[in-house]
Amino acid sequence: MTQRAERRGFLRAILAAVLILAAAAGVRLRADDPPLAIRITSPLGRTGTPGAVRIVARVEHAGDVAIQGVKFFVNGAPVGQDTDGPVYAVDWIDDNPFAPTVITAEVTDAKGRSATARVDLAAFDFVEQAEVISVLVEATVHDKTGRPISGLDKSGFILEEDGARQQLEVVRPEVMPATYVMLVDNSQSIARGVGFLRDAVTRFMRYLRPDDRVLVVPFSRTLGAATGPTNDVETVLDALLSVHPGGGTAIYDAIVETSEMIRKREGRHVLVLLSDGYDEHSVATRDDALQAVQASGATAYVIGIGGVAGISMKGEALLKSFAEATGGRAFFPYRESELPVVHDKVASDVATRYLLTYTPTNQRVDGSWRSIRLVTADNGLVVRTKPGYYAPKPPPVRPTLELTAIDESRRVLDVTREDLVVLEDGVPQTVEAFSEATSPVSIVLALDESGSMRRAADGVKAAARSFVDALRKEDRLAVLRFSDKAEIAHDLTQFRSDAMKAIDEYTTHGGTALWDAVHESNGRLRTVEGRRVIVVMTDGRDENATANGPGSVTKYNDLLEELRATGALVYTIGLGTNVDRERLQALAAGTGGEAYFPETVEALSAEYARIVENLRRQYVIGYTSTNSRRDGAWRAVTVTSRQPGVRIASRGGYFAPQR
Repeated sequence: MTQRAERRGFLRAILAAVLILAAAAGVRLRADDPPLAIRITSPLGRTGTPGAVRIVARVEHAGDVAIQGVKFFVNGAPVGQDTDGPVYAVDWIDDNPFAPTVITAEVTDAKGRSATARVDLAAFDFVEQAEVISVLVEATVHDKTGRPISGLDKSGFILEEDGARQQLEVVRPEVMPATYVMLVDNSQSIARGVGFLRDAVTRFMRYLRPDDRVLVVPFSRTLGAATGPTNDVETVLDALLSVHPGGGTAIYDAIVETSEMIRKREGRHVLVLLSDGYDEHSVATRDDALQAVQASGATAYVIGIGGVAGISMKGEALLKSFAEATGGRAFFPYRESELPVVHDKVASDVATRYLLTYTPTNQRVDGSWRSIRLVTADNGLVVRTKPGYYAPKPPPVRPTLELTAIDESRRVLDVTREDLVVLEDGVPQTVEAFSEATSPVSIVLALDESGSMRRAADGVKAAARSFVDALRKEDRLAVLRFSDKAEIAHDLTQFRSDAMKAIDEYTTHGGTALWDAVHESNGRLRTVEGRRVIVVMTDGRDENATANGPGSVTKYNDLLEELRATGALVYTIGLGTNVDRERLQALAAGTGGEAYFPETVEALSAEYARIVENLRRQYVIGYTSTNSRRDGAWRAVTVTSRQPGVRIASRGGYFAPQR
């Protein structure tokens, strides 16, 4: 027998063994089976609240092939396994939403195939409340001959912001070390002046103070590799020798990128631009570049270097206006012998600066530009400083909303982030955080014990007990009973015996203070953190015992407003036919809850079970609002599903934060 024949026989034997094993396991191997796939549907993003999170995965596989189970991992560590079939999920405690986290899910089926899904949860970006606490202003003072002036104190300066006089708090000479960011043009247009440029930078190193540093950033159409910060002349010289002119020039783009680099670094920075002022490729404008430098807090100096065609009048005017608008100066040396004078003036400016601080009278956090006018008491002196600053932008507005997906038969459905369309005041929003709501719930169960409930009392108590039994052990429950007035029978607790005792003591009498009952329930939940729910059961309307007037002091419209402010979900159960169906529906719908209308007391338990199911199938979404105003106004939020026949229930909006 040949070796080829032996190999074929061996392969046939292996294939036969595999087929026998597959048949024994009840698994059919097919070449056209689609690949096994898995994806994580929750959580996607974070809301910034530590607590329990339900990790959910959906498995896609062919035919009736059994799934062996799904394993879940957080940052590589196992957190659980689900082998009970879809939906595959485990609970995980996200105790630090401000740290990046990687969630993975692994699935294996009976054919031995496996698949993995991964979600990277970025750290929640916590933004503290911003305030315009203090403004720092750097300034140089010279006489008419250009000689720097020292020795001035607070009485020697007058500062105005947007025309309003400000009280200076600190005025002292500036001694802080500086980092000089040398933005060096290495485009083709500078080719003839490259030697002059290198000499300008290396000579400049001689004027540094011991703690000063230099950062060399070459640019043409894009930024090159930066060198530094350093105070070593040889390092800087080596960086300049590696600069070979070529390509077009994008000065404004380079300034914007470099300013962003400066803004992220601590300390004081001086931007020194060395260029011929010829810009042909920038996407950014002069105003973009100017705003970027002003936002970085740097002072800009310009050294004009004549290139192939020298410096045009337009280029010179551009460079000069740019420097002056940031509180710096522009220089245009035409020969090497002028460089020491330029360096001396820049170094003198930086070394003899004043540091001034004040707390603005305008404390609005609106991101607006504030103009600064700084002069000395001596009109014969010249002050150079930045023309203003940008107030802090208000922190982003990041609402979170709970929602439930319900079909036309009022069954609770699963939903994914991709199913949802979110509009805030009609403007589309991007959902950044999506997860199932698993955190504990604080519930107030409000039971109508008015006289009209007498015949149904036993059934009402039995149904209420079934509701208490169905709650999760981590949920807190309070029971409120109401007739002529509303009273809490026991406060929020996880001890179900308290609730059972309150239900056993249920007795019927008097009228129906329905709105007072919801008002009292909401008042108890107002100071409670986390998810808050009111379940109110009644067989009547808000009326007194003689049915000739209202039963509550609380007005219905006032109740709607206070519920909107609190954010509690309300589930209403209207038993029988003599109920205020329209208002009970509106009360529930306005908070994101549901209204149920069983005709008989025997159907009560089923409605309570639907409420429990609803609470267990809630989702939480979060997004950064496109409206950053912190004005305390109500924002109407509509959430719809891309799936036909699906209704999304939510509270319908939120109040924007104030300040």
